[in-house]
Amino acid sequence: MRGFTVLGANHTSFTVSNLDRTVAFFSEALGFAVLSKAPRDSAPIQKITGVEGADIVVAYVEGPGGHRVELIEYLAPADRGKVISRPCDTGYAHLAYDVDDIDAAITTSAAHGFAPLGAPVVIDKGPNTGARVAYLRDEDGVTVEFIEKARSVI
Repeated sequence: MRGFTVLGANHTSFTVSNLDRTVAFFSEALGFAVLSKAPRDSAPIQKITGVEGADIVVAYVEGPGGHRVELIEYLAPADRGKVISRPCDTGYAHLAYDVDDIDAAITTSAAHGFAPLGAPVVIDKGPNTGARVAYLRDEDGVTVEFIEKARSVI
C-alpha cells in the first residue's frame, strides 16, 4: 500500500545558465506565459537541494494545457558544473510538444539558440505513428521535441 495519492503534475524543471535567454525561448518562440521570475531565499533552497551555498533565481512559464516549466539559474556556488548528455544516456530528459508546423517551429526555435539534433522523421510505430518528429537542444542541454501529427484525410 502506498499511503499517498499523486494528485497531479506540478511542473517540469531545468537548470539553465542564462535564465533570461531560456525564458525568452519559452515565451517568445513557444508563446508560453511567464508566471513569475524571482530570486529565492538561499537557506531553504540549500536544505531542499542539499547544495551548500546555493543561490538561485527561478522563473515559471506555462504552456497549453496548463503545463508549467520551472527554469532555475544558479548564481552560486562557484563550483557548479555543466551536464552534457546524449538522448541515449541514462537520466537524459526532454519536453515534447505537439505543433501544427514543425518546420516553422524549428526555424523559430533557431533564433533562440535551439538547434535540431537530427532531421525531422516520420514515426512508424506507437501513439505518434505518422507524425513528423524532431529533437532540438540549446547550449544548456535543454531539449524539446516537436511533434507534428499526421493530418487526417477526409
